[in-house]
Amino acid sequence: MLKIGPVSALMALALAGFCAMASAGQSDRPQPSAPDFSHRDTRYRLCASDVIALTFPLTPEFNQTVSIQPDGFASLSGAGNVRLQGLTTAESEAAVRAAYAGILHEPIVTIDLKDFNKPYFIVGGEVGHPGKFDLRGETSAAEAIAIAGGFNDSSRHSQVLLFRRVDASWYEVKPLNLKRILQGRDVAEDPEIQPGDMLYAAISIRALSAKASW
Repeated sequence: MLKIGPVSALMALALAGFCAMASAGQSDRPQPSAPDFSHRDTRYRLCASDVIALTFPLTPEFNQTVSIQPDGFASLSGAGNVRLQGLTTAESEAAVRAAYAGILHEPIVTIDLKDFNKPYFIVGGEVGHPGKFDLRGETSAAEAIAIAGGFNDSSRHSQVLLFRRVDASWYEVKPLNLKRILQGRDVAEDPEIQPGDMLYAAISIRALSAKASW
């Protein structure tokens, strides 16, 4: 797993034989905990600009509707700012209860998602229809490629990169051998796409050589 910076640098890496570098290279920068790419968790996690309604059935004076700010925090009446970005609604309820524990005795709260950014993924490189697509339910990397029109004739099925944002500045990169997965081997290695993920299908060496000879 490799952690690198801006997308432009990622694409340059991809075009220069990225898979070998992704498997061998390591940054001196402290590494964050790597996500489990094979883990399937369909629960929605709150994002910046999501709107949620907080309901306190025993203390309705604290009922409120708030937005998740760009920094991931929500400003709660009487409790201050609480970071909710990246949490499920159940985890957010626990965080809100903890925030109000100092002013309410054993607070009870429910959270409803009122408005949210549609989750999406991006597919680039050697596919039929590269672009940005809505993420609807469980979608594996192989399925995402199919949604984007499948591999084209110049693609190298064994060299696909999955980019996943770690924070505002860094991505983690996982090389995928979709050739083996599409052949029915290593199917457990076909990761679930998460909101904001990007797949890049590399050009084959033969196609790259043909372009260079034009």
